[in-house]
Amino acid sequence: MDPLALAGFAAALALSTASPGPTIAALVARVLARGRHGAAAFCAGLILGDLIWLAAAVFGLALLAEAAQPVLAALKWAGVVFLLWLAWKAWTAPPVLPSDTPAPPGPGGRLALAGTTLTLGNPKTMLFYTAITPALLDLGAAGAAEFAALGLVLALVYAAVLAAYVAMALRARHLLRSTRAIRAANRCAGAAMAGAAAAVATR
Repeated sequence: MDPLALAGFAAALALSTASPGPTIAALVARVLARGRHGAAAFCAGLILGDLIWLAAAVFGLALLAEAAQPVLAALKWAGVVFLLWLAWKAWTAPPVLPSDTPAPPGPGGRLALAGTTLTLGNPKTMLFYTAITPALLDLGAAGAAEFAALGLVLALVYAAVLAAYVAMALRARHLLRSTRAIRAANRCAGAAMAGAAAAVATR
């Protein structure tokens, strides 16, 4: 695949990923409320969702995906329910200082699945792969090798952007030095996730 085309795809993907939306809001709010616990699994799920959309675009399944509106609607509402559940968990989380926060094993698989579901049902992601990506790349000549190259670029770009958001959220979280501030941050995170759920639901 043309290196310039790959570079253009990477640049467009970075701009799309970095622009605030429901997935970024959910990730930042979760990190603010719970720290790094579960962030990697959630990010992996977000990336997997994009890879599925990329596969649909490359292998000509995007039109089929557009036709399967009931499935996409179900995924969208599943993402809404998950965001509302996260919002409730963040709002009601006990105000534990970061230095006192244990690192218990968590539902990594469930968080990864939730991230994937949220991405698959996100209209912004669907638009990127069904409208913008075909305008940037010659998908008619793309095959398994091209998909592998694009998938690698996607994973690297997405991981870098998400890691930056996680790092900023962790930095903000560690600036909180009182249980009162932690409680306020938890409730702000809960409100942000509820807002993200509303954004997904109304698109």
